[in-house]
Amino acid sequence: MTETESLWRCAARTDTGKVRARNEDAFLALPEKGLWAVADGMGGHQNGALASRLIVEHLAELPHESDIDLRLKQIRQCLHVLNRRLSQELTVTAEQPDPVIGSTVVALLIEGERAVCVWAGDSRCYLWRGGTLFQLSRDHSLLQQLIQEQQCSPKQAASHPSAHALTRAVGASEKLVLEVVEFTVYPGDTLLLCSDGLYQGMSADHLGSALGQPSARLAVQKLFDQALNGPARDNLSAVVIRR
Repeated sequence: MTETESLWRCAARTDTGKVRARNEDAFLALPEKGLWAVADGMGGHQNGALASRLIVEHLAELPHESDIDLRLKQIRQCLHVLNRRLSQELTVTAEQPDPVIGSTVVALLIEGERAVCVWAGDSRCYLWRGGTLFQLSRDHSLLQQLIQEQQCSPKQAASHPSAHALTRAVGASEKLVLEVVEFTVYPGDTLLLCSDGLYQGMSADHLGSALGQPSARLAVQKLFDQALNGPARDNLSAVVIRR
């Protein structure tokens, strides 16, 4: 686990979980740049780990501009370039026929009081403010699509055999569609970026209880204590950011 002291205090951790043989998650925590991210790789073998690692490495290399709009543009361009590389170049040269090499991503950019979250897939961004938990991102999954477009209940949608299939991810298709939400941050806000392995099976009350801890480090510790006390069938990653 790492913790950094700056205007934005943050702590981050990733874990293989109890079932998977390897960890295909990756995270980025650069409070000095106001940039954080979580990527959850997919594709099996080393493909998922490669995809998530490429995402966080390339985001880390972006210049620290003072204009948040320009920085958002650079992040989007970076992810689109990686999408082309993962969906075309690496897939064509891979040893296995038609392999999947991709990753979800959720990235958070903050400059002053302005914050922007950009994502593709089902890694999430949460905001804990005034004792209330808000999910700022919306999952790009078949489950969410069934709920929204076919007006299924969450229980009905979850019963679909492909409910957790992703509808968007970096490298999953030739065209990448990113979603963006902008919001204002205030003193006392706590933000969480996490892969689906962390929030699956964890209630909103448990998430909120962890994010209400007095420090980012303690929040991450409680999140992982709770997650690892459960089945933890997937890799899990979390970045907690607090002003």
